[in-house]
Amino acid sequence: MKKNPQTQLLDIGKLVVELSMVGGNDNNLDALLERVLVVLGKLPRLHLQHKGAIYMYSPHNNAVRVAQYGLSPDWFQESESDPLFGFQAIFSNECVTSSVNNQNLLLLPLKNGPTPVGQVVLFTKHDWSPVSAELEFLTDISRAFSGIITRFLLDDILRLREIELEDARTDAIRRLGAASEYRDNETGMHIMRMTCISVVIAKALGLSEEERELLSITAPMHDVGKIGIADAIMLKPDRLTPAEFDIMKTHTEIGGRLLLGSDKLLETARLIAINHHENWDGSGYPDGLQAEQIPIFARICALADVFDALVSSRPYKEAWSLQRAIDWIKGQAGHKFDPAVVNAFEAAMPEIMRIRELYRDEVIDPHHLPHMPELPYREVRWISWDESLSVGISTIDEHHRYLFDLTNDLVSVVANRLGARELGRVLKALSEYAVIHFRAEELMMEHYRYDRLELQQEQHELFLKRLHDFRQELHENPLVAQHEILIFLKNWLIVHIRDEDSRLSALIWQNHKQSALEV
Repeated sequence: MKKNPQTQLLDIGKLVVELSMVGGNDNNLDALLERVLVVLGKLPRLHLQHKGAIYMYSPHNNAVRVAQYGLSPDWFQESESDPLFGFQAIFSNECVTSSVNNQNLLLLPLKNGPTPVGQVVLFTKHDWSPVSAELEFLTDISRAFSGIITRFLLDDILRLREIELEDARTDAIRRLGAASEYRDNETGMHIMRMTCISVVIAKALGLSEEERELLSITAPMHDVGKIGIADAIMLKPDRLTPAEFDIMKTHTEIGGRLLLGSDKLLETARLIAINHHENWDGSGYPDGLQAEQIPIFARICALADVFDALVSSRPYKEAWSLQRAIDWIKGQAGHKFDPAVVNAFEAAMPEIMRIRELYRDEVIDPHHLPHMPELPYREVRWISWDESLSVGISTIDEHHRYLFDLTNDLVSVVANRLGARELGRVLKALSEYAVIHFRAEELMMEHYRYDRLELQQEQHELFLKRLHDFRQELHENPLVAQHEILIFLKNWLIVHIRDEDSRLSALIWQNHKQSALEV
């Protein structure tokens, strides 16, 4: 039965209201597009297929696909089998029709006020073209869609700003922890290793992701109280007297006083600083706590701190062998350490060994062969390691594998629509590790007098600048920037490794020649 015009207008009004309600609160553009297609599918006169895509304009005026339904994400790789392969955006303020690969398309403009920000690409059936009344309706749909997208953008930008405020606060706390390094014989890499080891032990214990993130922020604060210990004791090269050791032990209480506050981060850091020298059997200090009276984070940090100190060389001691340190830790289960934490430590050993390779104190030896157990692959593997990417230096290869893992983590965040908070966290981790990796590479090149050091430094600086620029672009349009980051990372990492880092194998021969001359 054919509906009369009044009924049709009522149906269209209901559809517009329905569309205004489909935005949801999760900022998932793929889900939004699906719901919109369901709404528009209720108007058979539009002859739409149940698939489409959303494109948004980058600061460089490129159209970047940020969502799709019924299509594969194009940021994994461009494929000629993709119905939108070769699609060129039409910059228009009006709804227009187009075609690509023998597909008929309907393009709805997206605007933020008068400014074009992108377009919705819908697939239509046959050779259908909208008439005047339908174009007017689609223009209303386009405005409603633009409003939802604008809200999504504002939400993501606000979340990014919240993250940056949190980062500024946590960075201030970390810097306070780093200050203790300058009063001790430990190194910055020890703090990083100890923190990372603590986090993987926590993961093996089954602590939540939120708890592990809190631990990663507060673990570096464990020795902050050493700021208050006199140089004569802190810098003494010989064994401390009993009286001096009693003074040294007060660093736990000093740390507790420094970290007083109601803030959750400060309170957590305070509990670690005060209690990381307590022992499971009650023989520790300052309060002689035992078993589960000791906060779990302090129990974890205590083991991670001692283990890394045992296997690291210092001016006053030789490094223990890995096996000797593991055996000693296991022997202290139920005495110095929580038996459950010791078991988690053993379970996390493959990741702990990787951490020790990634955050080394020593200049990388081109001949060093790291003993690395096989680690499970990430769920999303957008860029995969293969032997053709090997530069012939095992430690550098391991660094590159980890950069691949972090990039794949970033892909997983985008693919699973985990939001701006997680995106910012992973991108920051990637940026921070890139700095560590580049520094380790450059120290090795400088040590062995590599003749392309300056070129490597320039490329590293450009990479870090590009990541910084992406972080700025996230503030303008996080929906676009996150996809551009992925494409850049995939291209840069593989090209840089194959075209530039592959030349590092020359260091092996330079090292051979240098060793021969010294003999």
